[in-house]
Amino acid sequence: MNMRIEADSIGTLAVPTEAYYGVQSLRAKENFAITGTNLHRALIRNLARIKKAAAIVNAQSGNLAVSKKDAIVQACNEIVAGRLHEAFIVDAIQGGAGTSANMNANEVIANRAIEILGGRKGDYRIVHPNDDVNLCQSTNDVFPTAGKMTVLQLLPELLAELEKLERALGAKSEEFAGVIKMGRTQMQDAVPTNLGRTFRAYRSFVKRDIRHLLNAAEEMKSLNLGGTAIGNAINATPEYVANITAALSEEAGISFMQAEDLFDATQNVDGFVRVSAAIKTAAVNLSKMSNDLRLLSSGPRAGIGEINLPAKQNGSSIMPGKVNPVIPEVVSQVAFRVIGNDLTITMAAESGQLELNAFEPIIFHSLFESIDCLAHAVATLTVNCIQGIQANALVCYKQVEESAGIATALCPTLGYQQASAIAKESLKTGKTVRELVLEKGLFSVEETESILDLKRMAGIPAELVRRAGKAV
Repeated sequence: MNMRIEADSIGTLAVPTEAYYGVQSLRAKENFAITGTNLHRALIRNLARIKKAAAIVNAQSGNLAVSKKDAIVQACNEIVAGRLHEAFIVDAIQGGAGTSANMNANEVIANRAIEILGGRKGDYRIVHPNDDVNLCQSTNDVFPTAGKMTVLQLLPELLAELEKLERALGAKSEEFAGVIKMGRTQMQDAVPTNLGRTFRAYRSFVKRDIRHLLNAAEEMKSLNLGGTAIGNAINATPEYVANITAALSEEAGISFMQAEDLFDATQNVDGFVRVSAAIKTAAVNLSKMSNDLRLLSSGPRAGIGEINLPAKQNGSSIMPGKVNPVIPEVVSQVAFRVIGNDLTITMAAESGQLELNAFEPIIFHSLFESIDCLAHAVATLTVNCIQGIQANALVCYKQVEESAGIATALCPTLGYQQASAIAKESLKTGKTVRELVLEKGLFSVEETESILDLKRMAGIPAELVRRAGKAV
């Protein structure tokens, strides 16, 4: 393999002659062999968008030759289009607060620009990674800006999947509105409700999570771009500081704003913590719902068995006919990962010191993974589970009728103590509350039916009450 020799402040390294990356990228690859996962492709594209916007602004102010600008812009456009991504060789988790990622972008763009201008890769007299591609910039404002752009570009998929889930849950809440079931608190029988209310509550938390995510995303639009190293804009021209945010907004199609306090925006990453917290909250809610779905579908003969989940895979290599709730299971596993990522992001944000947080690489790697994985989990939950859920209306009704929980409805007329005695006797004898009330002659048949009216307790109109598909 033919090699070229490149030098940095550490020394020299032999770089493959045809490589678009350079010495600093190669050194980082050797130093940070951590995950085997390279930078997120969306992050790579956004680094290129920032470099393109910077080249345009620097050329407009007369600080970058138009020929260099044109070559840099072409190189950046190619990266945004998906080319040259294999030249981004640094690991997603790296020391140096993202300097290696930034320099990987600078070197790839510089070498491609050199090639466009007719030169040989590595001849940085034509286009220099630092002096030209990184002009008026620092890793400390480029990298967090790219991270925020990536969050804003990844979130729409998660939000779209949550909206689909919200609609699917809404449809199920209407479909199941007439199915009487037993409400449970602390895993024990409580009072009657209807299955539609259960799914309506799930829909409500999804709507709330969407709102939380949208609100948190707004903080991603405030950028420290132009602040360079610590927020004081050292080495950036006044024209660049004044115009770079607008140029990037035009390039990205997102209305960014320059942070009011560039020092604060450079050293504090709490905006990412807030986004992560909103994602974690959604994951927690989704996992809780998944727990419910597993419980409600448990059995199917020896468990609660109030609903049937779609059968998606064989459940055992040894037990014939066993079907497991695999979709809720995978959603919970993703939630566990998201919760772990959130803790990582929290600790990384807290561990920043003084004028810079050095731990943005792990913040971004964790946050991007959470967004991507949760979006995929929600998609499979909607299509492969929620849409196909069926209610076992007869089982639900039978469990309510046979539960001692309906004795609660006797409290206003008999008082708590006597109602409690009837509930205990029901549990001991196996007789229903309704049977005991009539047996003891506490009320007439008509009064008993009125007091222990299950459809009223469940809060559903009489015409919607069903028992195996028939009105009760």
